[in-house]
Amino acid sequence: MATSPPGPKATDEELMDAYIDGDDAAFRALFERYGPILLRLTRRHLRNDELAEEIVQQTFFRLHGARNDFRRGSKLRPWVMTIAMNLVREHWRRTKRRKMTSLEVDTRAAPEADFMPLELRQRSELLHVALARLPTSQREVVELHWFQERPYAEVAQIVGTSEGAVRVRAHRAYTTLKQLLASEIRGDE
Repeated sequence: MATSPPGPKATDEELMDAYIDGDDAAFRALFERYGPILLRLTRRHLRNDELAEEIVQQTFFRLHGARNDFRRGSKLRPWVMTIAMNLVREHWRRTKRRKMTSLEVDTRAAPEADFMPLELRQRSELLHVALARLPTSQREVVELHWFQERPYAEVAQIVGTSEGAVRVRAHRAYTTLKQLLASEIRGDE
């Protein structure tokens, strides 16, 4: 029995089901939906546009290869985000070095930054520097929960730990950020 292809307002899960059933247009729709999201996420972790694009492509290759492993009825977003984050982690393990984070604000990602008031831009730079000083596990949780607005349960699935552990990491990260920002504003260090 042939099913009609999902429309433009189809949920992620409907598109994935259609793709599993052989609808290539559904895969293209998923790529158009998730490509920009994953690119922003990986760019933040890798600080390298070319490498971030490569990781996004690898994410979709993995999604394609594992499409039959996707449990129908499950949420797609955590599954895709987990694939991408695992690839980022693999990259850092392969390079066998700690991630180096640039202390410069990436204005290419936000061209409107040129029009940002000076004080707001300075605060943004301070926050970026403070985020870079967090341990990777805490920074990951902050980026997913705060910047990507993911609920703790979804963040836990993405990073591969319990929701309680994610909440602890987030609390510690926010406490550390508050201290770092306060000391930067006071001019300590």
